Amino acid sequence: MSEEILTAIDSSVFGVWFLIGAALVFWMQAGFAMCEAGFTRAKNTGNIIMKNLMDFCIGTVVFILIGFGLFLGEDLMGIIGKPGFDIFTNYAEFDWSNFVFNLVFCATTATIVSGSMAERTKFLSYCVYSAVISAVIYPVEAHWTWGGGWLSQIGFHDFAGSNCIHMVGGISALIGAAFLGARIGKFEKDENGKVTKVNAFPGHNLTAASLGVFILWLGWYGFNGAACTSIDQLGSVFVTTTIAPALATVTCMIFTWLKYGKPDVSMCLNASLAGLVAITAPCDVADAFGAAVIGIVAGLLVCFGVWLLDYKLHVDDPVGAVAVHCLNGIWGTLAVGLFATNSAPCYSIADAAGAEMTGLFYGGGFKLLGIQMAGMLSTAAWTAVTISLTFLAIKATLGLRVTEEAEILGLDSTEHGLASAYSGFAIMDISNTLNMSVNENTDLGVSEYESASVFQKNASVQVMSAPVSTDSGIHKVVIIAKLSRYDKLRRAMNDLGVTGMTVSQVMGCGIQKGSGEMYRGVEMDATLLPKIKLEVVVSAIPVEDVIDAAKKALYTGHIGDGKIFVYSLDNVVKIRTGEQGREALADVE
Repeated sequence: MSEEILTAIDSSVFGVWFLIGAALVFWMQAGFAMCEAGFTRAKNTGNIIMKNLMDFCIGTVVFILIGFGLFLGEDLMGIIGKPGFDIFTNYAEFDWSNFVFNLVFCATTATIVSGSMAERTKFLSYCVYSAVISAVIYPVEAHWTWGGGWLSQIGFHDFAGSNCIHMVGGISALIGAAFLGARIGKFEKDENGKVTKVNAFPGHNLTAASLGVFILWLGWYGFNGAACTSIDQLGSVFVTTTIAPALATVTCMIFTWLKYGKPDVSMCLNASLAGLVAITAPCDVADAFGAAVIGIVAGLLVCFGVWLLDYKLHVDDPVGAVAVHCLNGIWGTLAVGLFATNSAPCYSIADAAGAEMTGLFYGGGFKLLGIQMAGMLSTAAWTAVTISLTFLAIKATLGLRVTEEAEILGLDSTEHGLASAYSGFAIMDISNTLNMSVNENTDLGVSEYESASVFQKNASVQVMSAPVSTDSGIHKVVIIAKLSRYDKLRRAMNDLGVTGMTVSQVMGCGIQKGSGEMYRGVEMDATLLPKIKLEVVVSAIPVEDVIDAAKKALYTGHIGDGKIFVYSLDNVVKIRTGEQGREALADVE
Protein backbone atom coordinates (compact mmCIF):
# COMPACT_ATOMS: atom_id res chain seq x y z
CA MET A 1 0.00 0.00 0.00
CA SER A 2 2.80 2.44 0.92
CA GLU A 3 4.45 1.75 -2.43
CA GLU A 4 1.22 2.58 -4.26
CA ILE A 5 0.89 5.82 -2.28
CA LEU A 6 4.47 6.84 -3.11
CA THR A 7 3.87 6.03 -6.76
CA ALA A 8 0.72 8.18 -6.77
CA ILE A 9 2.52 11.06 -5.07
CA ASP A 10 5.44 10.77 -7.48
CA SER A 11 3.05 10.82 -10.44
CA SER A 12 1.24 13.89 -9.08
CA VAL A 13 4.46 15.76 -8.37
CA PHE A 14 5.78 15.21 -11.89
CA GLY A 15 2.36 16.07 -13.31
CA VAL A 16 2.58 19.47 -11.62
CA TRP A 17 6.20 19.89 -12.73
CA PHE A 18 5.07 19.06 -16.28
CA LEU A 19 2.74 22.09 -16.23
CA ILE A 20 5.30 24.32 -14.50
CA GLY A 21 7.71 23.38 -17.28
CA ALA A 22 5.07 24.36 -19.85
CA ALA A 23 4.72 27.74 -18.12
CA LEU A 24 8.50 28.23 -18.26
CA VAL A 25 8.47 27.47 -21.99
CA PHE A 26 5.67 30.00 -22.48
CA TRP A 27 7.78 32.57 -20.59
CA MET A 28 10.48 32.01 -23.22
CA GLN A 29 8.29 34.02 -25.62
CA ALA A 30 9.26 37.08 -23.55
CA GLY A 31 12.90 36.10 -23.94
CA PHE A 32 12.61 35.79 -27.70
CA ALA A 33 10.84 39.17 -27.87
CA MET A 34 13.50 40.95 -25.79
CA CYS A 35 16.37 39.26 -27.59
CA GLU A 36 15.06 40.02 -31.08
CA ALA A 37 14.10 43.59 -30.22
CA GLY A 38 17.49 44.28 -28.64
CA PHE A 39 19.43 42.92 -31.62
CA THR A 40 17.52 45.06 -34.15
CA ARG A 41 16.89 48.79 -34.64
CA ALA A 42 14.65 50.92 -32.47
CA LYS A 43 12.32 51.90 -35.32
CA ASN A 44 11.06 48.29 -35.56
CA THR A 45 10.71 47.41 -31.88
CA GLY A 46 6.93 47.65 -31.72
CA ASN A 47 6.60 45.45 -34.80
CA ILE A 48 8.84 42.80 -33.24
CA ILE A 49 6.91 42.81 -29.96
CA MET A 50 3.66 42.44 -31.90
CA LYS A 51 5.01 39.53 -33.94
CA ASN A 52 6.16 37.62 -30.89
CA LEU A 53 2.79 38.18 -29.23
CA MET A 54 0.86 37.01 -32.28
CA ASP A 55 3.08 33.95 -32.73
CA PHE A 56 1.57 32.46 -29.62
CA CYS A 57 -1.95 33.81 -30.05
CA ILE A 58 -2.37 32.81 -33.71
CA GLY A 59 -0.53 29.57 -33.00
CA THR A 60 -3.04 28.74 -30.26
CA VAL A 61 -5.99 29.19 -32.64
CA VAL A 62 -4.61 27.02 -35.43
CA PHE A 63 -3.18 24.41 -33.03
CA ILE A 64 -6.67 23.94 -31.57
CA LEU A 65 -8.28 23.67 -35.00
CA ILE A 66 -5.81 21.41 -36.80
CA GLY A 67 -2.28 21.26 -35.36
CA PHE A 68 -2.98 19.22 -32.23
CA GLY A 69 -4.81 16.53 -34.18
CA LEU A 70 -2.07 16.23 -36.81
CA PHE A 71 0.49 16.01 -34.03
CA LEU A 72 -1.02 13.74 -31.38
CA GLY A 73 -4.10 12.28 -33.04
CA GLU A 74 -4.41 8.57 -33.83
CA ASP A 75 -1.38 7.57 -35.92
CA LEU A 76 -2.04 7.14 -39.64
CA MET A 77 0.69 5.05 -41.32
CA GLY A 78 3.37 6.71 -39.20
CA ILE A 79 3.03 9.96 -41.16
CA ILE A 80 0.37 12.12 -39.50
CA GLY A 81 -2.07 12.06 -36.64
CA LYS A 82 -5.79 11.85 -37.29
CA PRO A 83 -7.36 15.31 -37.04
CA GLY A 84 -10.07 15.62 -34.42
CA PHE A 85 -11.94 18.03 -32.19
CA ASP A 86 -11.89 16.21 -28.85
CA ILE A 87 -11.18 19.50 -27.12
CA PHE A 88 -14.73 20.54 -28.08
CA THR A 89 -16.57 17.22 -28.29
CA ASN A 90 -15.08 15.33 -25.33
CA TYR A 91 -13.63 17.95 -23.02
CA ALA A 92 -14.18 15.88 -19.86
CA GLU A 93 -11.76 13.21 -21.12
CA PHE A 94 -9.41 15.57 -22.95
CA ASP A 95 -5.68 15.52 -22.16
CA TRP A 96 -5.45 19.15 -21.05
CA SER A 97 -1.86 19.04 -19.78
CA ASN A 98 -0.51 17.45 -22.94
CA PHE A 99 -2.29 20.04 -25.07
CA VAL A 100 -0.83 23.03 -23.22
CA PHE A 101 2.63 21.49 -23.06
CA ASN A 102 2.82 20.85 -26.80
CA LEU A 103 1.19 24.17 -27.68
CA VAL A 104 3.98 26.21 -26.09
CA PHE A 105 6.60 24.16 -27.94
CA CYS A 106 4.75 24.73 -31.21
CA ALA A 107 4.75 28.50 -30.67
CA THR A 108 8.52 28.43 -30.12
CA THR A 109 9.11 27.00 -33.60
CA ALA A 110 7.23 29.86 -35.26
CA THR A 111 8.97 32.51 -33.15
CA ILE A 112 12.44 31.49 -34.36
CA VAL A 113 11.61 32.60 -37.91
CA SER A 114 10.73 36.12 -36.80
CA GLY A 115 14.31 37.14 -36.03
CA SER A 116 15.92 36.34 -39.37
CA MET A 117 13.14 38.11 -41.29
CA ALA A 118 12.99 41.13 -39.00
CA GLU A 119 12.82 44.76 -40.14
CA ARG A 120 11.49 44.17 -43.67
CA THR A 121 8.57 41.69 -43.59
CA LYS A 122 4.91 42.63 -44.05
CA PHE A 123 3.04 42.03 -40.83
CA LEU A 124 0.08 40.35 -42.57
CA SER A 125 2.40 38.00 -44.44
CA TYR A 126 4.17 37.18 -41.20
CA CYS A 127 0.87 36.24 -39.56
CA VAL A 128 0.03 33.93 -42.46
CA TYR A 129 3.28 31.94 -42.53
CA SER A 130 3.40 31.79 -38.73
CA ALA A 131 -0.05 30.20 -38.83
CA VAL A 132 1.06 27.68 -41.48
CA ILE A 133 4.06 26.64 -39.36
CA SER A 134 1.90 26.09 -36.28
CA ALA A 135 -0.95 24.42 -38.16
CA VAL A 136 0.85 22.04 -40.51
CA ILE A 137 4.64 22.16 -40.82
CA TYR A 138 5.55 21.64 -37.17
CA PRO A 139 2.72 19.22 -36.17
CA VAL A 140 3.43 16.77 -39.00
CA GLU A 141 7.17 16.41 -38.45
CA ALA A 142 6.74 16.47 -34.66
CA HIS A 143 4.31 13.56 -35.01
CA TRP A 144 7.07 11.52 -36.64
CA THR A 145 9.20 11.83 -33.48
CA TRP A 146 6.85 12.43 -30.55
CA GLY A 147 3.43 11.34 -31.78
CA GLY A 148 4.17 7.69 -32.51
CA GLY A 149 5.29 8.27 -36.11
CA TRP A 150 7.84 6.45 -38.18
CA LEU A 151 10.95 8.09 -36.71
CA SER A 152 10.05 7.10 -33.17
CA GLN A 153 9.49 3.54 -34.39
CA ILE A 154 13.06 3.18 -35.71
CA GLY A 155 14.72 4.62 -32.57
CA PHE A 156 15.28 8.26 -33.53
CA HIS A 157 15.87 10.37 -30.42
CA ASP A 158 15.17 14.07 -29.87
CA PHE A 159 14.34 14.55 -26.22
CA ALA A 160 13.28 18.22 -26.28
CA GLY A 161 13.57 19.56 -29.80
CA SER A 162 16.98 20.27 -31.37
CA ASN A 163 15.59 18.69 -34.52
CA CYS A 164 11.82 19.05 -34.32
CA ILE A 165 11.78 22.65 -33.10
CA HIS A 166 15.09 24.45 -33.52
CA MET A 167 16.33 23.01 -36.79
CA VAL A 168 12.85 23.34 -38.31
CA GLY A 169 12.61 26.95 -37.16
CA GLY A 170 16.17 27.63 -38.31
CA ILE A 171 15.65 26.19 -41.80
CA SER A 172 12.44 28.21 -42.14
CA ALA A 173 14.37 31.29 -41.01
CA LEU A 174 17.14 30.71 -43.57
CA ILE A 175 14.76 30.21 -46.47
CA GLY A 176 12.60 33.13 -45.41
CA ALA A 177 15.57 35.51 -45.15
CA ALA A 178 16.80 34.34 -48.58
CA PHE A 179 13.36 34.95 -50.13
CA LEU A 180 13.17 38.43 -48.59
CA GLY A 181 16.63 39.67 -49.47
CA ALA A 182 18.89 41.80 -47.32
CA ARG A 183 17.94 44.98 -45.50
CA ILE A 184 18.73 48.20 -47.32
CA GLY A 185 22.40 49.02 -46.81
CA LYS A 186 23.47 45.64 -45.43
CA PHE A 187 25.57 44.67 -48.45
CA GLU A 188 27.45 47.02 -50.78
CA LYS A 189 27.87 45.81 -54.37
CA ASP A 190 29.97 46.80 -57.35
CA GLU A 191 28.65 47.45 -60.86
CA ASN A 192 28.63 43.70 -61.54
CA GLY A 193 26.46 42.94 -58.53
CA LYS A 194 29.29 41.38 -56.52
CA VAL A 195 29.21 42.06 -52.80
CA THR A 196 32.23 44.17 -51.85
CA LYS A 197 31.42 45.08 -48.27
CA VAL A 198 29.23 43.82 -45.44
CA ASN A 199 27.87 46.53 -43.15
CA ALA A 200 27.02 45.96 -39.49
CA PHE A 201 23.67 47.09 -38.11
CA PRO A 202 24.29 47.11 -34.34
CA GLY A 203 21.39 46.17 -32.11
CA HIS A 204 19.91 49.24 -30.47
CA ASN A 205 19.60 47.75 -26.97
CA LEU A 206 21.98 45.05 -25.77
CA THR A 207 20.51 45.37 -22.30
CA ALA A 208 17.18 44.07 -23.60
CA ALA A 209 18.96 41.39 -25.64
CA SER A 210 20.90 40.13 -22.61
CA LEU A 211 17.74 40.12 -20.51
CA GLY A 212 16.13 38.03 -23.25
CA VAL A 213 19.00 35.53 -23.16
CA PHE A 214 18.76 35.13 -19.39
CA ILE A 215 14.98 34.64 -19.65
CA LEU A 216 15.50 32.02 -22.36
CA TRP A 217 18.17 30.21 -20.32
CA LEU A 218 15.82 30.07 -17.34
CA GLY A 219 12.97 28.84 -19.53
CA TRP A 220 15.23 26.19 -21.04
CA TYR A 221 15.25 24.28 -17.76
CA GLY A 222 11.54 23.75 -18.35
CA PHE A 223 12.07 23.26 -22.08
CA ASN A 224 14.49 20.37 -21.50
CA GLY A 225 13.38 19.17 -18.11
CA ALA A 226 9.58 19.20 -18.19
CA ALA A 227 9.29 15.70 -19.70
CA CYS A 228 11.56 14.05 -17.11
CA THR A 229 9.99 11.25 -15.09
CA SER A 230 12.40 10.90 -12.16
CA ILE A 231 14.42 13.10 -9.84
CA ASP A 232 17.66 11.56 -11.08
CA GLN A 233 16.80 12.20 -14.71
CA LEU A 234 15.70 15.77 -13.96
CA GLY A 235 18.93 16.48 -12.10
CA SER A 236 21.03 15.08 -14.93
CA VAL A 237 19.13 17.16 -17.51
CA PHE A 238 19.66 20.31 -15.45
CA VAL A 239 23.40 19.57 -15.29
CA THR A 240 23.81 19.08 -19.05
CA THR A 241 21.55 22.07 -19.77
CA THR A 242 23.89 24.21 -17.67
CA ILE A 243 27.25 22.88 -18.86
CA ALA A 244 26.68 23.13 -22.63
CA PRO A 245 25.69 26.83 -22.87
CA ALA A 246 28.34 27.84 -20.34
CA LEU A 247 31.09 26.13 -22.35
CA ALA A 248 29.70 27.52 -25.61
CA THR A 249 29.81 31.06 -24.25
CA VAL A 250 33.34 30.77 -22.87
CA THR A 251 34.52 29.26 -26.16
CA CYS A 252 32.92 32.07 -28.17
CA MET A 253 34.43 34.70 -25.87
CA ILE A 254 37.93 33.28 -26.30
CA PHE A 255 37.51 32.87 -30.07
CA THR A 256 36.24 36.41 -30.68
CA TRP A 257 38.87 37.83 -28.31
CA LEU A 258 41.63 36.16 -30.31
CA LYS A 259 40.14 36.90 -33.73
CA TYR A 260 38.90 40.47 -33.26
CA GLY A 261 41.04 41.70 -30.38
CA LYS A 262 38.07 42.15 -28.02
CA PRO A 263 35.44 39.73 -26.68
CA ASP A 264 32.23 40.27 -28.66
CA VAL A 265 29.17 40.84 -26.44
CA SER A 266 26.43 40.07 -28.96
CA MET A 267 28.19 36.96 -30.25
CA CYS A 268 28.56 35.62 -26.71
CA LEU A 269 24.84 36.12 -26.15
CA ASN A 270 24.20 34.14 -29.33
CA ALA A 271 26.65 31.48 -28.15
CA SER A 272 24.71 30.92 -24.91
CA LEU A 273 21.61 30.20 -26.97
CA ALA A 274 23.61 28.02 -29.37
CA GLY A 275 24.78 25.83 -26.51
CA LEU A 276 21.22 25.50 -25.24
CA VAL A 277 19.94 24.55 -28.69
CA ALA A 278 22.69 21.97 -29.20
CA ILE A 279 22.08 20.20 -25.87
CA THR A 280 18.29 20.09 -26.30
CA ALA A 281 18.15 16.75 -28.15
CA PRO A 282 20.81 14.85 -26.13
CA CYS A 283 20.20 16.50 -22.74
CA ASP A 284 18.80 13.28 -21.20
CA VAL A 285 21.37 10.85 -22.68
CA ALA A 286 24.64 12.82 -22.47
CA ASP A 287 27.01 12.94 -19.52
CA ALA A 288 29.03 15.93 -18.31
CA PHE A 289 31.91 15.28 -20.73
CA GLY A 290 29.55 14.95 -23.68
CA ALA A 291 27.73 18.14 -22.71
CA ALA A 292 31.03 20.01 -22.50
CA VAL A 293 32.16 18.91 -25.96
CA ILE A 294 28.73 19.67 -27.41
CA GLY A 295 28.92 23.18 -25.91
CA ILE A 296 32.45 23.87 -27.17
CA VAL A 297 31.49 22.91 -30.73
CA ALA A 298 28.32 25.01 -30.49
CA GLY A 299 30.34 28.08 -29.44
CA LEU A 300 32.55 27.76 -32.52
CA LEU A 301 29.68 26.80 -34.81
CA VAL A 302 27.67 29.94 -34.05
CA CYS A 303 30.66 32.12 -34.97
CA PHE A 304 31.11 30.18 -38.19
CA GLY A 305 27.39 30.43 -39.00
CA VAL A 306 27.28 34.21 -38.67
CA TRP A 307 30.35 34.53 -40.88
CA LEU A 308 28.97 32.07 -43.43
CA LEU A 309 25.70 33.95 -43.88
CA ASP A 310 27.32 37.39 -44.07
CA TYR A 311 30.35 36.72 -46.21
CA LYS A 312 29.53 33.65 -48.29
CA LEU A 313 25.79 33.18 -48.62
CA HIS A 314 25.02 36.92 -48.31
CA VAL A 315 21.84 36.21 -46.41
CA ASP A 316 20.88 38.94 -43.96
CA ASP A 317 19.95 37.50 -40.55
CA PRO A 318 19.63 40.40 -38.07
CA VAL A 319 19.66 38.29 -34.90
CA GLY A 320 21.74 35.24 -35.85
CA ALA A 321 18.75 32.88 -35.78
CA VAL A 322 20.12 30.60 -38.51
CA ALA A 323 23.53 30.21 -36.83
CA VAL A 324 21.93 29.58 -33.44
CA HIS A 325 18.94 27.39 -34.30
CA CYS A 326 19.57 25.80 -37.71
CA LEU A 327 23.25 24.87 -37.47
CA ASN A 328 23.16 23.98 -33.79
CA GLY A 329 19.85 22.19 -34.15
CA ILE A 330 21.54 19.95 -36.70
CA TRP A 331 24.60 19.57 -34.46
CA GLY A 332 22.51 18.68 -31.41
CA THR A 333 20.54 16.07 -33.34
CA LEU A 334 23.71 14.37 -34.60
CA ALA A 335 25.36 14.69 -31.19
CA VAL A 336 22.90 12.10 -29.85
CA GLY A 337 24.53 9.57 -32.17
CA LEU A 338 27.96 10.51 -30.86
CA PHE A 339 27.54 11.07 -27.12
CA ALA A 340 24.54 9.00 -25.97
CA THR A 341 25.58 6.92 -22.98
CA ASN A 342 23.59 4.40 -20.96
CA SER A 343 25.17 5.78 -17.79
CA ALA A 344 22.59 8.58 -17.99
CA PRO A 345 19.54 8.04 -15.72
CA CYS A 346 16.43 6.44 -17.28
CA TYR A 347 18.30 5.70 -20.53
CA SER A 348 15.83 4.35 -23.10
CA ILE A 349 17.20 4.58 -26.67
CA ALA A 350 16.48 1.34 -28.51
CA ASP A 351 16.04 0.25 -32.13
CA ALA A 352 12.89 -1.22 -33.67
CA ALA A 353 13.76 -4.67 -32.28
CA GLY A 354 14.20 -3.28 -28.76
CA ALA A 355 17.99 -3.52 -28.69
CA GLU A 356 19.72 -0.76 -26.76
CA MET A 357 21.78 1.74 -28.81
CA THR A 358 24.51 4.11 -27.60
CA GLY A 359 26.62 6.78 -29.25
CA LEU A 360 29.66 6.29 -31.42
CA PHE A 361 32.09 7.63 -28.80
CA TYR A 362 30.64 5.30 -26.16
CA GLY A 363 31.07 2.05 -28.07
CA GLY A 364 27.77 2.00 -29.91
CA GLY A 365 29.11 2.17 -33.45
CA PHE A 366 27.46 4.08 -36.29
CA LYS A 367 23.94 2.68 -36.01
CA LEU A 368 22.43 5.37 -33.81
CA LEU A 369 24.33 8.09 -35.66
CA GLY A 370 22.88 6.80 -38.96
CA ILE A 371 19.35 6.86 -37.56
CA GLN A 372 19.86 10.40 -36.28
CA MET A 373 21.19 11.46 -39.69
CA ALA A 374 18.19 9.94 -41.47
CA GLY A 375 15.74 11.61 -39.11
CA MET A 376 17.44 14.97 -39.45
CA LEU A 377 17.56 14.85 -43.26
CA SER A 378 13.93 13.77 -43.62
CA THR A 379 12.75 16.51 -41.23
CA ALA A 380 14.88 19.08 -43.05
CA ALA A 381 13.51 18.01 -46.44
CA TRP A 382 9.89 18.24 -45.24
CA THR A 383 10.53 21.68 -43.76
CA ALA A 384 12.40 23.07 -46.76
CA VAL A 385 9.73 21.99 -49.25
CA THR A 386 6.69 23.09 -47.26
CA ILE A 387 8.05 26.44 -46.07
CA SER A 388 9.32 27.25 -49.59
CA LEU A 389 5.86 26.57 -51.03
CA THR A 390 4.36 28.73 -48.29
CA PHE A 391 6.68 31.66 -49.00
CA LEU A 392 6.14 31.34 -52.77
CA ALA A 393 2.37 31.44 -52.31
CA ILE A 394 2.53 34.44 -49.99
CA LYS A 395 4.95 36.27 -52.27
CA ALA A 396 2.64 35.73 -55.26
CA THR A 397 -0.48 36.90 -53.42
CA LEU A 398 0.15 39.19 -50.45
CA GLY A 399 3.80 39.95 -51.02
CA LEU A 400 6.49 39.25 -48.41
CA ARG A 401 8.48 42.46 -48.20
CA VAL A 402 7.43 45.97 -47.29
CA THR A 403 8.18 48.89 -49.59
CA GLU A 404 11.51 50.71 -49.56
CA GLU A 405 9.80 53.69 -47.94
CA ALA A 406 8.27 51.56 -45.17
CA GLU A 407 11.59 49.87 -44.43
CA ILE A 408 13.44 53.18 -44.23
CA LEU A 409 10.86 54.84 -42.01
CA GLY A 410 10.52 51.75 -39.82
CA LEU A 411 7.79 49.16 -39.42
CA ASP A 412 6.53 50.65 -36.16
CA SER A 413 5.08 53.65 -37.98
CA THR A 414 4.23 52.12 -41.35
CA GLU A 415 2.79 48.78 -40.23
CA HIS A 416 1.28 49.74 -36.86
CA GLY A 417 0.87 53.53 -36.80
CA LEU A 418 3.21 53.65 -33.81
CA ALA A 419 5.41 56.75 -33.71
CA SER A 420 8.00 55.00 -31.56
CA ALA A 421 8.28 52.16 -29.09
CA TYR A 422 10.29 54.58 -26.94
CA SER A 423 7.92 57.48 -26.44
CA GLY A 424 9.68 60.36 -24.71
CA PHE A 425 13.14 59.32 -25.88
CA ALA A 426 14.93 61.14 -28.70
CA ILE A 427 15.80 58.97 -31.68
CA MET A 428 19.11 60.84 -32.08
CA ASP A 429 22.01 61.12 -29.66
CA ILE A 430 22.11 64.83 -28.82
CA SER A 431 24.61 64.62 -25.98
CA ASN A 432 27.32 66.38 -27.99
CA THR A 433 25.43 69.05 -29.97
CA LEU A 434 27.63 69.93 -32.96
CA ASN A 435 29.17 66.45 -33.09
CA MET A 436 26.14 64.22 -32.72
CA SER A 437 26.92 60.56 -33.39
CA VAL A 438 25.10 58.95 -36.30
CA ASN A 439 22.13 56.82 -35.25
CA GLU A 440 21.72 53.65 -37.30
CA ASN A 441 17.96 53.73 -36.74
CA THR A 442 17.67 56.43 -39.45
CA ASP A 443 20.09 54.91 -41.97
CA LEU A 444 18.92 55.12 -45.59
CA GLY A 445 21.59 52.74 -46.86
CA VAL A 446 23.39 55.21 -49.19
CA SER A 447 25.77 57.81 -47.80
CA GLU A 448 26.65 59.58 -51.08
CA TYR A 449 24.15 62.12 -52.41
CA GLU A 450 24.89 61.36 -56.07
CA SER A 451 24.23 57.63 -55.55
CA ALA A 452 20.98 58.06 -53.65
CA SER A 453 17.57 57.45 -55.21
CA VAL A 454 15.01 60.23 -55.48
CA PHE A 455 13.08 58.76 -52.56
CA GLN A 456 16.20 58.55 -50.40
CA LYS A 457 17.06 62.19 -51.15
CA ASN A 458 13.53 63.30 -50.34
CA ALA A 459 13.40 61.20 -47.17
CA SER A 460 16.66 62.76 -46.01
CA VAL A 461 15.82 66.41 -46.78
CA GLN A 462 12.17 67.25 -47.42
CA VAL A 463 11.18 70.29 -49.46
CA MET A 464 7.90 71.89 -48.47
CA SER A 465 5.92 74.29 -50.68
CA ALA A 466 8.46 74.15 -53.49
CA PRO A 467 7.58 76.64 -56.25
CA VAL A 468 6.43 75.33 -59.59
CA SER A 469 7.56 78.34 -61.56
CA THR A 470 11.11 78.75 -62.78
CA ASP A 471 11.27 82.54 -62.67
CA SER A 472 13.88 84.43 -60.71
CA GLY A 473 11.43 86.35 -58.54
CA ILE A 474 11.85 86.98 -54.85
CA HIS A 475 11.74 83.88 -52.66
CA LYS A 476 12.35 83.24 -49.02
CA VAL A 477 14.03 79.90 -48.25
CA VAL A 478 13.95 78.54 -44.70
CA ILE A 479 16.21 75.56 -44.01
CA ILE A 480 15.94 73.43 -40.86
CA ALA A 481 19.00 71.26 -40.29
CA LYS A 482 21.14 69.48 -37.74
CA LEU A 483 23.62 71.61 -35.83
CA SER A 484 26.48 69.53 -37.18
CA ARG A 485 25.63 70.45 -40.82
CA TYR A 486 25.67 74.23 -40.35
CA ASP A 487 29.23 74.85 -41.51
CA LYS A 488 28.83 72.79 -44.68
CA LEU A 489 25.47 74.43 -45.41
CA ARG A 490 26.91 77.94 -44.92
CA ARG A 491 29.79 77.22 -47.32
CA ALA A 492 27.36 75.81 -49.89
CA MET A 493 25.30 79.01 -49.75
CA ASN A 494 28.42 81.17 -50.03
CA ASP A 495 29.64 79.19 -53.04
CA LEU A 496 26.30 79.81 -54.67
CA GLY A 497 26.60 83.56 -54.09
CA VAL A 498 24.22 83.80 -51.15
CA THR A 499 25.98 85.98 -48.59
CA GLY A 500 23.13 87.34 -46.52
CA MET A 501 21.51 84.89 -44.15
CA THR A 502 19.90 84.74 -40.74
CA VAL A 503 20.73 81.80 -38.48
CA SER A 504 19.01 80.88 -35.23
CA GLN A 505 18.97 77.84 -32.98
CA VAL A 506 15.57 76.22 -32.63
CA MET A 507 13.95 73.07 -31.32
CA GLY A 508 12.12 70.82 -33.75
CA CYS A 509 10.29 67.52 -34.00
CA GLY A 510 9.91 64.96 -36.75
CA ILE A 511 6.26 64.16 -36.15
CA GLN A 512 4.08 67.22 -36.58
CA LYS A 513 1.01 67.95 -34.46
CA GLY A 514 -2.16 66.88 -36.20
CA SER A 515 -0.43 64.17 -38.20
CA GLY A 516 -2.91 61.58 -36.95
CA GLU A 517 -0.35 59.44 -35.07
CA MET A 518 -2.19 57.91 -32.13
CA TYR A 519 -1.36 55.64 -29.22
CA ARG A 520 -4.26 53.90 -27.45
CA GLY A 521 -6.57 56.47 -29.00
CA VAL A 522 -4.57 59.47 -27.68
CA GLU A 523 -2.70 61.92 -29.91
CA MET A 524 1.06 61.69 -29.56
CA ASP A 525 3.11 64.51 -28.02
CA ALA A 526 6.04 65.75 -30.07
CA THR A 527 9.64 65.05 -29.11
CA LEU A 528 11.84 68.13 -29.65
CA LEU A 529 15.48 68.10 -30.81
CA PRO A 530 17.98 70.99 -31.19
CA LYS A 531 18.26 72.28 -34.77
CA ILE A 532 19.44 75.34 -36.64
CA LYS A 533 17.16 77.50 -38.79
CA LEU A 534 18.83 79.28 -41.69
CA GLU A 535 16.83 81.90 -43.60
CA VAL A 536 17.81 83.50 -46.91
CA VAL A 537 15.99 85.69 -49.43
CA VAL A 538 16.99 85.28 -53.07
CA SER A 539 15.96 86.93 -56.32
CA ALA A 540 18.80 86.90 -58.87
CA ILE A 541 19.79 83.35 -57.92
CA PRO A 542 17.29 80.67 -59.06
CA VAL A 543 15.59 79.21 -56.04
CA GLU A 544 15.95 75.70 -57.49
CA ASP A 545 19.74 76.09 -57.27
CA VAL A 546 19.44 77.03 -53.62
CA ILE A 547 17.27 73.97 -52.92
CA ASP A 548 19.66 71.60 -54.71
CA ALA A 549 22.73 73.01 -52.98
CA ALA A 550 21.06 72.78 -49.57
CA LYS A 551 19.90 69.18 -50.11
CA LYS A 552 23.38 68.14 -51.17
CA ALA A 553 24.98 69.87 -48.18
CA LEU A 554 22.57 68.37 -45.66
CA TYR A 555 22.43 64.82 -47.00
CA THR A 556 24.16 62.18 -44.83
CA GLY A 557 22.08 59.17 -45.83
CA HIS A 558 19.72 59.35 -42.87
CA ILE A 559 16.10 60.25 -42.36
CA GLY A 560 15.68 63.69 -40.83
CA ASP A 561 18.81 65.31 -42.28
CA GLY A 562 16.78 68.46 -42.79
CA LYS A 563 13.72 70.25 -44.17
CA ILE A 564 13.43 73.11 -46.64
CA PHE A 565 10.50 75.54 -46.77
CA VAL A 566 10.12 77.84 -49.79
CA TYR A 567 7.86 80.92 -49.85
CA SER A 568 7.16 83.12 -52.87
CA LEU A 569 7.34 86.82 -51.93
CA ASP A 570 6.29 88.22 -55.33
CA ASN A 571 2.72 88.90 -54.26
CA VAL A 572 3.20 89.73 -50.62
CA VAL A 573 2.12 93.26 -49.72
CA LYS A 574 3.18 95.15 -46.59
CA ILE A 575 0.32 96.85 -44.77
CA ARG A 576 0.60 99.38 -41.95
CA THR A 577 -2.14 99.02 -39.37
CA GLY A 578 -2.35 102.66 -38.29
CA GLU A 579 -2.44 104.09 -34.81
CA GLN A 580 -0.47 101.34 -33.02
CA GLY A 581 2.23 101.40 -35.72
CA ARG A 582 2.20 97.62 -36.06
CA GLU A 583 3.19 95.85 -39.27
CA ALA A 584 1.70 92.77 -40.84
CA LEU A 585 2.22 90.85 -44.03
CA ALA A 586 -0.79 89.68 -45.98
CA ASP A 587 -0.55 87.11 -48.73
CA VAL A 588 -2.97 88.12 -51.51
CA GLU A 589 -2.29 85.21 -53.84
